[in-house]
Amino acid sequence: MTVVVMATATGGVLDASVAELLTMAAQLGRPVAVFAGEANHELIADLGRFGAAEVHLVDCPQLAGNLIGAKAALLTERVVDASATVVLVPAGLEGNEVAALVAAKLGAGLITDVTAIRGAGNGVQVDKVVWAGKFTVTAAVKTPVAVFTVKPGSCPAVEAPIEPQVYQAHFSYLPTSVVSEVVQVEPVAASVRPKLAEASVVVSGGRGTDGDFAPVEALADALGGAVGASRAAVDAGYVPSSFQVGQTGKTVSPDLYVALGISGAIQHIAGMRTARQILAVNSDPDAPIHRLADLSVVGDLKQIIPAVVSRLS
Repeated sequence: MTVVVMATATGGVLDASVAELLTMAAQLGRPVAVFAGEANHELIADLGRFGAAEVHLVDCPQLAGNLIGAKAALLTERVVDASATVVLVPAGLEGNEVAALVAAKLGAGLITDVTAIRGAGNGVQVDKVVWAGKFTVTAAVKTPVAVFTVKPGSCPAVEAPIEPQVYQAHFSYLPTSVVSEVVQVEPVAASVRPKLAEASVVVSGGRGTDGDFAPVEALADALGGAVGASRAAVDAGYVPSSFQVGQTGKTVSPDLYVALGISGAIQHIAGMRTARQILAVNSDPDAPIHRLADLSVVGDLKQIIPAVVSRLS
C-alpha cells in the first residue's frame, strides 16, 4: 500500500505533525512525502528519518499567489503518479480544505480530523471524534482511494531512518475558473513557544481574563507550553485570531490543556476535548468547563495563577 503524505515545514524545519503522519503511513505501507517548494538537506533528511521512502519536491510558480488551489492540484497529481491508495494531510483549516479538493478531484472518500488509523483487511479503518468531541466513532472509506486529515498530537512520532529516493517535479497550476489571489502576506510573529496545534501543553484564556493575558502567558512559559484563547477572547480583541482554539479556530490534542477564565461553550470544547488532561480555573462554579475538567478550581485566576507560577519558578 502506497501512502502519500502532504509534508509541511515552518522556517525550513519539518512540522511535528508531519513526523506523526509519516509514522502512521509507515504502519500502513510505503510512505511517500510530497513537499511543495524548495527543501533544504536537513528537511529531506528529517523526512527520511521518520520513514519516507520517497520524497517528491514539487516546484510550482503559482504557489505563492494562490491560497490552496495550487497545493491541492499538485498533491492530486502526485497521488496519481505514485498510484497511492491512501492520502494523509495534517488537519486544520488549510489541511481540511486541501484534502477536500483532492478527494473531490480523485472521486475519493474523505474523513477529516482522524485521531487513529490502522489497516483492516485490504483497506484502512480510522477513529474520529464527533458531536464536539463527545463520542469517538470508527469509520472506513469504501472508495479505491481514501483521503484523511489527521489531528496533530494523535500519534507519537517514531523514527524509522531510511535513505529516501528524492524526485524533483515541476507543476504549473492553471485554474479553470476565477480564483482568489494572495496579494499580501503578513508573517506570523516569531515566538519561542511551541506551535499551538503541536504543543504538549496549552494554556488558554477566555473572557474571564478581562483582557489581561499576562497570567496566561506566564503559566504557559513556566510549563513550556503554547498560548491559546477562546473565541470570546479573540472577538473582544484580547489576542489575535491565530490563538483561537475551537470549532472555528485550531483543534488541539495536548497532554495538558489549561483553561483560564473560559466558560466552556460547546464551540470551544470541540477544539480541545481530546486533550489527555484538562485543568480549569474559573470563578463561576456553574461554568460548563468544570464538568469537563479532570481538575477544576473555582476561584480568581488573577490570584491563583501568579501563585502557581511562583511555585513553578
